[in-house]
Amino acid sequence: MALNKQRSAAEVVAQLRSGMTIGIGGWGPRRKPMTLVRELLRSDVRDLTVVSYGGPEVGMLCAAGKVRKLVYGFVTMDAIPLEPYFRKAREAGQIEVMELDEGMFEWGLRAAGMRMSFLPTRVGLATDVLARNPQIKTITSPYDDGEVYVAMPALKLDAALLHVNDADRWGNTLITAHDPLFDNLFARAADACYVSCERLHDKLELDAATARFNLFERYLVRGVVHAPGGAHPTYNSPDYGWDMDHLKRYNASATEEGGWARYVADYVDVSEAQYQEKAGGLARITQLKPPVF
Repeated sequence: MALNKQRSAAEVVAQLRSGMTIGIGGWGPRRKPMTLVRELLRSDVRDLTVVSYGGPEVGMLCAAGKVRKLVYGFVTMDAIPLEPYFRKAREAGQIEVMELDEGMFEWGLRAAGMRMSFLPTRVGLATDVLARNPQIKTITSPYDDGEVYVAMPALKLDAALLHVNDADRWGNTLITAHDPLFDNLFARAADACYVSCERLHDKLELDAATARFNLFERYLVRGVVHAPGGAHPTYNSPDYGWDMDHLKRYNASATEEGGWARYVADYVDVSEAQYQEKAGGLARITQLKPPVF
């Protein structure tokens, strides 16, 4: 198939380079492309600017020393409010940060996807967001109102990594979760978008009922990785919930001597099949119940 975009996780990560700006989709512990993140952890890629509504992927990349700069609205695992390895890196001053209001973060992705250098917003006015980020400027309306806005700069990405429910080899995708959030904005803000998926189809046939789950165009997708359970230990509604036992062990490792090294040995320096076996197998992963908020 001339337009076959199916790739392995290793083939996707081989397209990434040190020094890139990489956006990671999902939201906290929701729908993170963890198969791709683990492959990135195994690679030599480093010195990254990571742009994310952060979850455990951010902490892992910080712990591995791969993050130079982090652009984020938050870094959380929800039930565990503050991601532990992010916290350690932030408190130790090991990473450069751009801390944004969640709405400003969204606006930066929208600006990049629209190929604008910035978008005006009232969000952030009269807050410490501007004090902490003096590179963010304000702009005065050219119209009679003369209102002053924040000029939120575009968050342009070299690459975006996303996890979706369904995809085909052409790059069409379906996100059937109730909370698709901003993955479409990550896809449009990036020069190249790579997705992992629960189910891979030869060619998706969309009808009126399913077309609404196709949130971004296939031409944006450079590679598709078939990765059932690929969001674990985060959750991927409606297919499975989060693995809170795993997340608690991961969280506890941050307070233990040599905890990160042991986590890497157990869950990173192994194949993805071995990872899932250590997590109880794909059958267990797909039976995890989604949390109710």
